[in-house]
Amino acid sequence: MSDGGADRKIWLVAGEDSGDQLGAKLMRGLVTLSDRPIRFGGVGGEAMAAQGFASLFSIDDVAVMGYLPVAARLRTLLRRIRQTVRDVVAARPDVLVIIDSPGFTHAVASRVRKQMPQLPIVDYVSPSVWAWRPWRAAKMRPFIDHVLALLPFEPDAHRRLGGPACTYVGHPLIERLSELRPDAREALAREASPPTLVILPGSRRSEVERLMPVFGATLARLTERLGPIEAVLPAVTRHRALIERLALAWDAPVRLVHGEAAKHTAFRRARAALAASGTVTLELALAGVPMVVAYKVSRIEEAVARRLIQVPTIVLPNLILGQNAMPEFIQAECTAARLAAAIEPLLDGGAARDTQVDALSRIDGLMRLPGNEEPSLSAARIVLDAKRAA
Repeated sequence: MSDGGADRKIWLVAGEDSGDQLGAKLMRGLVTLSDRPIRFGGVGGEAMAAQGFASLFSIDDVAVMGYLPVAARLRTLLRRIRQTVRDVVAARPDVLVIIDSPGFTHAVASRVRKQMPQLPIVDYVSPSVWAWRPWRAAKMRPFIDHVLALLPFEPDAHRRLGGPACTYVGHPLIERLSELRPDAREALAREASPPTLVILPGSRRSEVERLMPVFGATLARLTERLGPIEAVLPAVTRHRALIERLALAWDAPVRLVHGEAAKHTAFRRARAALAASGTVTLELALAGVPMVVAYKVSRIEEAVARRLIQVPTIVLPNLILGQNAMPEFIQAECTAARLAAAIEPLLDGGAARDTQVDALSRIDGLMRLPGNEEPSLSAARIVLDAKRAA
């Protein structure tokens, strides 16, 4: 450990792009609040590198999800876990912050704890213990001292399940409200004709492959019933070619856009959205866009999920609100007929749309931090004060 007059040493370990983005913001927050210089180390990606971070290895080596992809790269993952543990132990930092990707980062943290039992370890992003495999909360306590939660209901979940100390530090999306909210001209565009429907088939290849055909059929049904619709599909860059190819098979026209700025422009003009379940539903909620949510997984994943999922909804805004305000259609229920029937009243206007808009208006109050503090600064305060749990 460093002494009181030396530079702080903070090691960050991220395992995928979303964690890299969080890590970069956390680095900025730590530098802003620290009373002395900070030396960073560990594992990160391009966003952290832009803040001066030198990663131990490419984050792409460990950015894998799903049973089969993990099994295929297990040897590499185990090697990178051992390498990361050796690096942390050799560096002897003041605190270790693991960021999301629990399959990788928890393996690192548990091994580090055995070799450095007094090192404070902070977990930035709670695993979804409130949704499935709730026993993971208690299993984290031996090697996690504090969890930084992105969702306001997560601290209560950890208390209920016997997990580590947990504090809601705010979701990074609340720092981007100006990018998500329409101005006066865009608000008028939401009511214009033809209506704009934003379509979001997911960020993973498996999601795109399963949802693009049914989303295309849904759009075709809607145009048959309602007439022209301005359909906009923000395509994930790494799956751009796949999305373009699948969109060619659609019977109704759709305009593909690329990049975060174009996506948020679409959100600010959208009357409604058809979206895969995931963080994008929270973006839509903060943008005030009524939505219908869909999801499909493989039969094996479905069988596992049915046994393990503990919540009445998989839609993040619904969980935050404590009510199923946004309809969701999962697996066999995810059909073009059902999706079109749910979206139509959101485009037409009326009670269904008004109910969603009212619910979405409450999201802000539930997610903002006291004094409107930025999440990255809230997280940085806890990291700088991190102590080994008793």
